[in-house]
Amino acid sequence: MTRLSVYLATSIDGYIADEHGRLDWLDESVGEGEDYGYDAFVATVDALAMGRGTYDHIAAIDPLPFGDRVVYVFTHRPPPAREGVTFWRESPTGAVRQWRRLGLRRVYVDGGRLISSFLAEGLIDDMLITTAPVVLGKGRPLFHPIDRRGKFRLAHVQEFPSGMINRHYVRVRNPKE
Repeated sequence: MTRLSVYLATSIDGYIADEHGRLDWLDESVGEGEDYGYDAFVATVDALAMGRGTYDHIAAIDPLPFGDRVVYVFTHRPPPAREGVTFWRESPTGAVRQWRRLGLRRVYVDGGRLISSFLAEGLIDDMLITTAPVVLGKGRPLFHPIDRRGKFRLAHVQEFPSGMINRHYVRVRNPKE
């Protein structure tokens, strides 16, 4: 079974980037010496999945900060090939099928539109959402409209002196699944 996990930071009003796609508001919210668990989380994943917009934010980083983990970028407009990065047009369900065949145990799903597409198919197993103590007013939303309801239970909350809050949610499975 391949577990799909989200780890993402958002503003209080639910934005993952400002209206210009910038993340400086998040950097300004981080408290000195605070560990929000990102490195520990990434150490538990076998691969990463992200949309093209999210990839474009990190494309200039060389090497990518994910070690030997393969990055799967969902896109209809692939950039030049890059070692360790797979650009594809796979559906969420098709991706999960392939990841299961590859024996991947946990995949980190990143990016608002991609997360929403996996939620729309009922595929996200858990989400760790870090909320920064800032209101952006407008920007790029964490969640996009989908035609499916999903139920999650709050498994853990961690507060930090900076005002950042981690909330870990786990999907409540339908007994028929």
